Amino acid sequence: MSKAAKSVFVFGIYMVVIGLGFLVIPNTPLGLFGFPATSEPWIRVVGMLCLVLAFYYIQAARHELRPFFGWTVYARTGVLVCFIVMVALGLAKPMLIAFGVVDLIGAIWTGVALRG
Repeated sequence: MSKAAKSVFVFGIYMVVIGLGFLVIPNTPLGLFGFPATSEPWIRVVGMLCLVLAFYYIQAARHELRPFFGWTVYARTGVLVCFIVMVALGLAKPMLIAFGVVDLIGAIWTGVALRG
């Protein structure tokens, strides 16, 4: 497995963990990050979406889909930008930026690995 594939694979595992948390025990991860508990179904929908994305990331890594790796660098960087805008507009708590930072770190790792 190439270094770029490994970075995407690790990010896929992170998405599995986040996805399972939001799908199965949503109020636990929400509480850990300072967000209020909820009984709304949307957090579980987000969990399922994370699991679907995790599947794509893991399979792309397993099959060395280099074009996909490059696309994720842009998309994961965009996540942080979106979250910062949401916080700046008062639509979300600042802690949301932490999730975006994880995406940015993963994007940088993948970008560096692709250039290496």
